[in-house]
Amino acid sequence: MRPLVSRLLFCAAALLPSWPLAAADGAAAESDRAWRRRAADRPRRILFNNDGNDPVTAIKRPSVEDMLAVRTAPLAGTQVDAIFYCTFCAGFGNFTHLTKIGQVHTSKADRFEHNQMEAFAAAGIDPLRVMTDFAHQNRMELFWSFRMNDTHDGGASGQGPVLFAANRLKTAHPEYLLGGYREKLKHGSWSGVNYALPEIRELAFRYVEEVCRNYDVDGVELDFFRHPVFFKSTTRGEPATAEEIAGMTAMMRRIRTMADDVGRKRGRPILLAAHVPDSAAYCRAIGLDLERWLADDLFDVLVPAGYFQLNDWETSVALGHRYGVKVYPSLDETRLRDEAAVNLRMTDLGYRGRAANVWSSGADGIYLFNFFEPKSPRWRELGDPRGLARLDKDYFASFRGVGVAAGGNLPFPTYQMIETLNPTRPNTVAPGGAASARLRVGEDLKAAGDVRLTLRLQFGSATAQPVSIKLNGKSLPVQRTDQDWIECAPTPADVRRGFNDVEVALAPSATKPVKWLDVMLTVRHPASR
Repeated sequence: MRPLVSRLLFCAAALLPSWPLAAADGAAAESDRAWRRRAADRPRRILFNNDGNDPVTAIKRPSVEDMLAVRTAPLAGTQVDAIFYCTFCAGFGNFTHLTKIGQVHTSKADRFEHNQMEAFAAAGIDPLRVMTDFAHQNRMELFWSFRMNDTHDGGASGQGPVLFAANRLKTAHPEYLLGGYREKLKHGSWSGVNYALPEIRELAFRYVEEVCRNYDVDGVELDFFRHPVFFKSTTRGEPATAEEIAGMTAMMRRIRTMADDVGRKRGRPILLAAHVPDSAAYCRAIGLDLERWLADDLFDVLVPAGYFQLNDWETSVALGHRYGVKVYPSLDETRLRDEAAVNLRMTDLGYRGRAANVWSSGADGIYLFNFFEPKSPRWRELGDPRGLARLDKDYFASFRGVGVAAGGNLPFPTYQMIETLNPTRPNTVAPGGAASARLRVGEDLKAAGDVRLTLRLQFGSATAQPVSIKLNGKSLPVQRTDQDWIECAPTPADVRRGFNDVEVALAPSATKPVKWLDVMLTVRHPASR
């Protein structure tokens, strides 16, 4: 072990006691579960994830009021019931809370010229404590969000080189990384840390332990989605080994036991949330034994999906609820490469449709990631399914499409069971042939009253070809064409609450195939017309 990490772990051991690997017996574990359940069962409408840039890039003076004003203060009185606060996305071990085990990010290089953390530290101002106080003063929960392997510091330009140069752990210990400096890996980023190493699992545990012991947090989010690469095996395109999976599970078990012990001593549970891909099989392939973690009561809140989605929400809801775990699907921004498709989706209307689909799946609430407009109406709309039913919406067959997670990842196409139709993954319809797509609608439109519906389908440049449209087996006449879009007008009785089958057929007389690029359903209420 090199000197720097030896000193870090020695300090950790001096500051914090060692925790046993598991609860003493089954009765104690069951008692802890029942005790935590009361806290876990608290209603949460919207969970707001803040990546912690506010004291580092968003303010120009060391002011608590300025920091809160950027993303947080306007959330008071909204439907946000929990803030998940990440103390900066600066790479493993580099934080913006006043850690003594990790490193406080004080760099002022490049885009961090206005970083206030040095001034905050000198004044004894801790952003995590500030956020915890704000949340509790406004009847919200505060979860510390720990990105298990953030690799923003692996970029070859922009903030990447600055972040890496500022990270003392990584620069002193290149052997702890997934690859050599700026090495191009098959999957994932070279700058990620290798969780196959006990030193890394130990540090991850100590970072979490320090927060649990020293901050009045309601929970800790272990964010395995940002970014989901943990082992050299998966960077080569191979599934994680049994030994790697076991190491991660042992770390999770140790964190669970420690959090329960600290919670008992303070008289209030510390909940654990896991943000992971929404497929147990894919999770296991990258080293996360999700079903084992659930069966062994290793966390309380499940946040599935992110920049890619593998299953319909019901899959995650059923899995979590089977083990008594609350489920909050993550609604990240779309990362389609088609600008027009992105602009259609990234609207209040698009998010309303997505939220309605989440609520109709039986999920316990909404999780919003990478959305930092605190005055947006979304914070006052998306957490109320009854209110959503009265609002205009746009539904899409596929919001995210197919791509790769930020930071790279083990390929997931074979695990993806969800509809993926979008301009970067079109369906091709041959003359005399047909293609179909599933469109989910999270409300009963027959009960919506006087509502106007438009089914819109986008094709390449071939809308003059003789296509026919069916919705749930019923033929719909084309009402109008607009450049590459065809529009039909279904009635509320034509649309199912849940999944709808949209079929496009091309007449045998067509001269060439057509590319079907996109499909959406617009829902408009009288007041908006």
